[in-house]
Amino acid sequence: MSDHLVLLVEDNEVNRDMLVRRLQRAGHRVATAGDGEAALEAMKTERPSVVLMDMNLPVKDGWTACQEAGKDAEICAIPIIALTAHAMEEHRQRALNAGCCDYATKPVDFPELLKKIAAQLDATH
Repeated sequence: MSDHLVLLVEDNEVNRDMLVRRLQRAGHRVATAGDGEAALEAMKTERPSVVLMDMNLPVKDGWTACQEAGKDAEICAIPIIALTAHAMEEHRQRALNAGCCDYATKPVDFPELLKKIAAQLDATH
């Protein structure tokens, strides 16, 4: 099991459960949040090594949560990878502009997502 904690922010229970199981099988410790507000709180309390952020969330969407995280000195260094069904280049650019360091589309290409997580962990640890 990895020393690194992945925070998965996903409001769809089926997607969340599937990704948690797959991330754990890949050796990651996983915490979850179901909306952008809970994600910001979990980033402060759980101190994840990387965040996988769905962008279409209730309470506070992922775009807003990423922007707010980037302005918070306590959590701004935590890398966020956007997870979204929006696959157009403009959506990718919007996620990067919001403060995400990378971008993955749904349905998730899991081997590719693991590479993106590893790249962020290598860059920050």
